[in-house]
Amino acid sequence: MNFPFFIARRYLFSKKKHNAINIISGISVCGVALATLALVCTLSVFNGFQDMVAGFFTAFDPELKITIREGKVFDPQDPRIEQVRTLPEIDVWTETLEENAMVQYKDRQAMAVIKGVEENFEQLTSIDSLLYGTGKFILNDSVVDYGFLGVELISELGTGLQFVDPLQVYAPKRNVRINIANPTAAFNREYLFSPGAVFAVNQQKYDSRYILTSLSFARRLFRYDTEVSAIELKLKPNADINSTQRKIENLLGNRFIVQDRYQQQADVFRIMEIEKFISYLFLTFILAIACFNVIGSLSMLILDKREDVATLRNLGADDRLIARIFLFEGRMISISGALAGIVLGLLLCFLQQRFGLISLGGGNGNFVVDAYPVSVHTTDIVLVFVTVIAIGFLSVWYPVRYLSKRLLKK
Repeated sequence: MNFPFFIARRYLFSKKKHNAINIISGISVCGVALATLALVCTLSVFNGFQDMVAGFFTAFDPELKITIREGKVFDPQDPRIEQVRTLPEIDVWTETLEENAMVQYKDRQAMAVIKGVEENFEQLTSIDSLLYGTGKFILNDSVVDYGFLGVELISELGTGLQFVDPLQVYAPKRNVRINIANPTAAFNREYLFSPGAVFAVNQQKYDSRYILTSLSFARRLFRYDTEVSAIELKLKPNADINSTQRKIENLLGNRFIVQDRYQQQADVFRIMEIEKFISYLFLTFILAIACFNVIGSLSMLILDKREDVATLRNLGADDRLIARIFLFEGRMISISGALAGIVLGLLLCFLQQRFGLISLGGGNGNFVVDAYPVSVHTTDIVLVFVTVIAIGFLSVWYPVRYLSKRLLKK
């Protein structure tokens, strides 16, 4: 067995001459453990929120989305697009057209995003799980077109869940100058009727601005023939999204952009990653402060073991070997605190997942979830352990070498 490690282990668990040293050593382990626990729980809560938001987008966004790199629309009859259509990995193929428009209901107006979709849109996404009301997902019939509004947009316009009067939709005509004498002539106007239902994604981007309607209505409103702004895809269950994405990118070339769900919402997830990273930095700083307790504990231990050190020197031990003993002591304190903190953190995360110990807003139902969501990732646990060990080892290296030379000097 490594001699310095053997001595350090005896010093860690044996009783010291002064009881205060045992107390300070215990406080050092607890400080590192609490900082480690905070790291594990905080990163897991951020993972939980990220998974929750991803679940909201999953119900509305497609698995893969093809858009044009330059411009707003493109022709889906392009030969390269037709090659993509024949890929065996594709299960659902739907064309969509998105454009800004102004909507008016009675005396209220708002800017909205009109998204025209095909009838198979409910096969592409889980839109049925987002609908609230008595109506079903029907885009049009032989007489009228229907519009599914976001829940916040309905509140802004004051339409109610089932509006009686039609919703007026205005879109500016392309390449037409506005006539001051008759400004309405520069706009296309169409009408949308209530389908008896609204959608709620629980994301302001969609709930406050989007209106789902038929692709034919969107083309008629914006005066397009066969153009689309995106092609949205759902893959077969056994298809790999990343490999299929690369295959489509190779077929389409640089003119088109192919995005998965995370890339479609890159801004949202990037902000969440930044928030998670900043929290990690702050807690790492707190961990570094907690490691100062380890230095204090080692200082008192060195003073307490002066007689033992003198005996070791008489037996032939040099300063380097003696310094290694106390280095191992500090490292064992750091490792003990790290393991205890990780175990307690995982236990607390499990209890939060199972019982929802810490609620949001007092658990009065004002939030999407009643309790803080938690998702433990193995990579985060490894990162926390490496961080604690690295900071613990670095924090005791120089102080131990310095103290062992100064305090043990004859």
